[in-house]
Amino acid sequence: MTQVLSGEPILVEAVEGDWARIRTAYDYPGWIQSSALAGEPDAHWLERRVTSPVDYARTLRGTPYLWGGMTSAGIDCSGLVHMSYRAAGRLVPRDAAQQEESGLPVEEPQAGDLITYGEPETHADHVAFWVGEGRILHSTQRDGIDGVVEEPEPAELQARRRRVIRL
Repeated sequence: MTQVLSGEPILVEAVEGDWARIRTAYDYPGWIQSSALAGEPDAHWLERRVTSPVDYARTLRGTPYLWGGMTSAGIDCSGLVHMSYRAAGRLVPRDAAQQEESGLPVEEPQAGDLITYGEPETHADHVAFWVGEGRILHSTQRDGIDGVVEEPEPAELQARRRRVIRL
């Protein structure tokens, strides 16, 4: 038994009455009520309603921080990136270090790029969306801030900045 989250890309393999046989992006097979599908099921990856990962991430502002979380009940920094890309129809790695490794390093950030953070001799331990004008969108838990926020890039994060990457 598994759960399909809203916005998850799925393959509709067959429709039988009120039920659709599906396969998730992680290759889990299962059945779902046809009424739960967006659009007409036609054995193709379903179109996403969200086109920008940043647009989806903004819908989660105010969601509390939860290490390992990936839903509106609680989400961490890399979960925010992972789920935002999933909502836009693209699968990216789950953890900040993996996200950093899979991206193309760029010199100057553009809106939608990712900023990774961590100590120089280790791996990335935090990730945020760059939204422009010195601002980031991320899930954090620090100094009275708990959850998904859009804010000027804090000085303590600037000091730990590792890379700007584009996925």
